[in-house]
Amino acid sequence: MQIFDNVQGIRAHLAMEKRKGNTIGLVPTMGALHDGHISLVRAARACDVVVSSVFVNPLQFNQQEDLDKYPRDIEGDLAALAPHCDVVFIPSVNDMYPTAPLVRVDFGEMATRLEGEFRPGHFNGVGVVVSKLFNIVLPDKAFFGLKDLQQFLLIRQMAFDFSLPVEIIGCPIVREPNGLAMSSRNQRLSTKGKQVAAHIYVGLQLALEAFQKNKTLSETKSTVLGYYQSVVGLSVEYLEFVDARLEGLETFDNTNTISVCIAAYVEDVRLIDNLYLRSEK
Repeated sequence: MQIFDNVQGIRAHLAMEKRKGNTIGLVPTMGALHDGHISLVRAARACDVVVSSVFVNPLQFNQQEDLDKYPRDIEGDLAALAPHCDVVFIPSVNDMYPTAPLVRVDFGEMATRLEGEFRPGHFNGVGVVVSKLFNIVLPDKAFFGLKDLQQFLLIRQMAFDFSLPVEIIGCPIVREPNGLAMSSRNQRLSTKGKQVAAHIYVGLQLALEAFQKNKTLSETKSTVLGYYQSVVGLSVEYLEFVDARLEGLETFDNTNTISVCIAAYVEDVRLIDNLYLRSEK
């Protein structure tokens, strides 16, 4: 596994791999890696060269406190990646942003819903850093976890709209044995907090069960919110049912793709999760 901490070095190395005719798979991360990240790296093994980036992107944090609290463990990350990765890119903030970016990535209405409503500017930061990584690495395929469903859909739309020569691949959510979606933020939860947070997935399963029993969207949402309200220590920020363009639904009728998405707080840690009720074809 080769490690690069500057743009020039990794560009030169990957240009050589391209000249050999090798395909490149990219897994962008912010570190604090867990099995969910490693599942993406394993999926990227479909390419000849697997590249993972480890960079805590300051542009996508709304609060300095949240950025400061984000877990960092570069030694542990490199150890986790070593069996699976060919190349790791660990740039500094100065490498990625020699000056503050003036150009914004505006995702339009798709970025104003769900996370965008509560984290203004977040997806601009995501769009800027992913665009830069795509231009640095020039991957044939890029792999993103579906836990961050909105992020995945926005990046896929960006690649389509800008005719970027990269295939955006969404990989299934990896969960703890109790159903809690794996997240770097889980490290900030106590054992009790993780038990409380596991109820998030239980509620999503209740939504799927109600949907499969032909309950209306209103009935389904009421059932799930009622369940969450019964869980001590769990505070819901939003619970929404959306289509493939992240537009909120009022009914389950005539919609090819339906997802239920949630953001909630446990022990002051913000967690997100989602579940397809009717998946994309």
